[in-house]
Amino acid sequence: MDAASTSFVLGYHGCDRKLAERVFSGHAALRASHNDYDWLGDGIYFWEHNADRAFDFATEVATRRHRAGQNIKAPAVVGAIIDLGFCLNLLDARFIEMVRAAYEELVRSSAESGIDLPRNTGGHDLLKRNLDCAVVRTLHQAREDAGKEPFETVRAAFVEGERLYENAGFSAKNHIQVCVRDPRCIKAYFRPLNETGKPVVFS
Repeated sequence: MDAASTSFVLGYHGCDRKLAERVFSGHAALRASHNDYDWLGDGIYFWEHNADRAFDFATEVATRRHRAGQNIKAPAVVGAIIDLGFCLNLLDARFIEMVRAAYEELVRSSAESGIDLPRNTGGHDLLKRNLDCAVVRTLHQAREDAGKEPFETVRAAFVEGERLYENAGFSAKNHIQVCVRDPRCIKAYFRPLNETGKPVVFS
């Protein structure tokens, strides 16, 4: 099977300013998330072509309680040039069917083990996606067990937030997320610039 996309995209990661500066100086790299509620499974998360949304997310995290090591005190954004490589692209019908099959496998294996399926929770937008994360993990594990080529990235579009107006098909926080499973797909980090070429001051 050919890769879903071989194109490069710009991704933006919201984080604490101290970490951002360490990344820009070459003294640190972004690390993968391994939460059971992550929307696209394990990996490093980016907002595709959406620096402002990355900053909004970092700001939201700064106002919430998190376990040690996850706090954001001063929100910032790290830009990245990402080669999608062999991508589990959930904007492509072939790969959507693979996710459906992984769900069915998860249902079967959970029933055999007597384990309840995880649930997506967290209000209208399902902010904690334990079920989706488990499905994506099941897909990756099945490929590994079968000796198949692993996906390097995962990409999906999400409808999120309030409707823009009555009966609208658009929502305020619609976005595309990229989850990088293989950090070698990140070709460079960069400091976002504004239209005049100066570093963006997010506030």
